[in-house]
Formats: sequence, C-alpha cells, structure tokens
Amino acid sequence: MIASMNHISFTVSDLQRSIAFYRDGLGLKLLGTMDRDEAFSSKVTGVPGATLKIAFLGTTNCNVELIEYLTPQGRKADTATCNVGSAHVAFNVENFQEMIDRVLAAGGRMIGQPTLIPSGRHKHRQAVYLEDPDNNTIEFISVETAKLPEVRTDS
Repeated sequence: MIASMNHISFTVSDLQRSIAFYRDGLGLKLLGTMDRDEAFSSKVTGVPGATLKIAFLGTTNCNVELIEYLTPQGRKADTATCNVGSAHVAFNVENFQEMIDRVLAAGGRMIGQPTLIPSGRHKHRQAVYLEDPDNNTIEFISVETAKLPEVRTDS
C-alpha cells in the first residue's frame, strides 16, 4: 500500500497517542522506542534538564520517527532548534479512499478536497491532505497518473 521509501522525523505533543495513530491508523509497525540522555536532550531543546523520547515505526517501505521533547515545568523548548510540532509526512499510496478512511477513523482530519498536482515530478497525480491528531500534515500522493478528462477539439 505504501509504495515509496520515506524516512520522516518530527516532534509530537503526545508520543503514545501518536504511536497509536501511526500504528493503528496507518498500519505501521512499532519497531522500538528509546529515551535519549539528559545531556543530548538539553543540547537539542536548549533547556537544561529536558528529556527526549523517540519511537520508531515503519514497514519495509516507510519509516517514521516520532520525537517527544519533555521539558521541566515552566520551561519551553527552543522551537528554532528542535522544531517542535511541525511535520509534513508524505506517502505514495495506491488506494486513496482506504487510506483516507483509516486516517479519519483514527482521529485525523481532512484538509480540503483531493487535487491534481499541476507540475513537477508528480505532475497529474492525485494528492490528498489530512492532519493527524497532533496537527501534522499528511500528504498522500497517487502512484499512478490520474486520468484527466479528454478535451474535444472537434470543429
């Protein structure tokens, strides 16, 4: 179903909720979790005493790395350094409706309507945009070129 090789890394507000979404909603397998040491976490977040939790999910064709930054109460991570809460996850998929239904059933939201990509290497393929429960954008791109309506030029 997921036809292209991707490795995506992004931060999430709730690691367990995001693991459930990508595991149950999109069918990715949880490959493992890890906690980074305080020195590394503090350096990345810019906050002394911060901790960093990571979950790895994937299939043979796709890997997603979810990162949760935990900072001491009252402290905020340096968003210029660790880019908290931003992501654009792209998958090439063959069955749009099945994937859309799975994302929506797992708590995702649709952004607009399916569109045709006007140019670039995916020109004339269909794109669908959704948001996961952490407001990260998920982009599904069709594997095959969408059939365009024929334009008649009869005189």
